[in-house]
Amino acid sequence: MTLIDPTIDIHLTPDYATRALRADARSGLTAEPKWLAPKWFYDARGSELFEEITRLPEYYPTRAEREILDARAGEIAELTGAHTLVELGSGSSEKTRLILQALRDHGTLSTFVPLDVSEVALRDAARAIKEDFPGLTVHGVVGDFTAHLDQLPGEAPRVVAFLGGTIGNLLPDERAEFYTSIRAVLEPGEWLLLGTDLVKDPDVLVRAYDDAAGVTAEFNRNVLRVLNRQLGADFEVEAFSHRAIWDPENEWIEMHLRADHAMSVLIPEIGLEVEFAEGEELSTEVSAKFRREGVEAELTKAGFAPGAWWTDSQDRFALSLWQAL
Repeated sequence: MTLIDPTIDIHLTPDYATRALRADARSGLTAEPKWLAPKWFYDARGSELFEEITRLPEYYPTRAEREILDARAGEIAELTGAHTLVELGSGSSEKTRLILQALRDHGTLSTFVPLDVSEVALRDAARAIKEDFPGLTVHGVVGDFTAHLDQLPGEAPRVVAFLGGTIGNLLPDERAEFYTSIRAVLEPGEWLLLGTDLVKDPDVLVRAYDDAAGVTAEFNRNVLRVLNRQLGADFEVEAFSHRAIWDPENEWIEMHLRADHAMSVLIPEIGLEVEFAEGEELSTEVSAKFRREGVEAELTKAGFAPGAWWTDSQDRFALSLWQAL
């Protein structure tokens, strides 16, 4: 049987990533303290490293979320009765297959809408889903979930899945804006399915972001390799040490790169020279951890009603369902 390629809507210009990287690099590397956005970890090598991270013994979130989905996908299908599953930041859509299968078994599924900034990754994932779910309409969207939520297609009722704990990479004000944006595009009665990593023993958290094999350290340093390749920078990548720090006040993990010695870095594509003092740290990621009452407060304020709250067997990770009011 010949498969028809999935429909793909493209809302990003061909030079979107280059322009965004240039803007972020200039803003972050001229700030005090310096920072780079975590989305720039994910070139092809960064994605490979992250997949490796998800298999490390210290990194529990992927296994914990998968455990919940294995146990609760049927309930998600029954509660939502969704005709359309939307996945934000779809990547390979592996965990989403559990929800798709449950919705298909429930008899309501008609459409899958994956959204991702990478057209290549999106097309590969969409084709794979279409092959594995014959008859399913797959309508991909190449876009940024912070900018293109109002472009999401699909037959109502929809359930929008934002999995993997990625919500933790947004600062509180950014989270509030994101929830409000999601609510604005959903009709009353439609759903948000949210994955959140939970507050727990700081030692467990730090090990998850600073593994013994050093894979996360390589992942962290990869952002410098991206700048070297894309912007012609001359970062001495191995001269930056990986640091993962638990901030108990904000209840989040911070990832940093610390300069092992003083250096000057040229970034020709944006006409910038950046000075690093010995020991100076560059912030690359915040990963917030959550408590149920905090998640409920933020989603309620944005116009959602709680539908369900599930955790894995060790209460490390939560998957929650929210209905638009």
